[in-house]
Amino acid sequence: MAKWLMLAGLLLLAIGAVLHYAPWLVSWFGRLPGDIRYESGNSKVFVPITSMLLVSIVLSVLVHFLRR
Repeated sequence: MAKWLMLAGLLLLAIGAVLHYAPWLVSWFGRLPGDIRYESGNSKVFVPITSMLLVSIVLSVLVHFLRR
């Protein structure tokens, strides 16, 4: 269990470093076709359907390969 927690921490650290030092690499995330944005007056709604599907697929493939 400790090994998995350390791996998850390193992965989060790497993602944070990419977001901080190279934001142009992930500027497309959240702006994919299928992500719903609605703005009206003082209210804003953002539903990242396509982005979350992409995250789900990547994580599913990653878990599949790590379990083998």
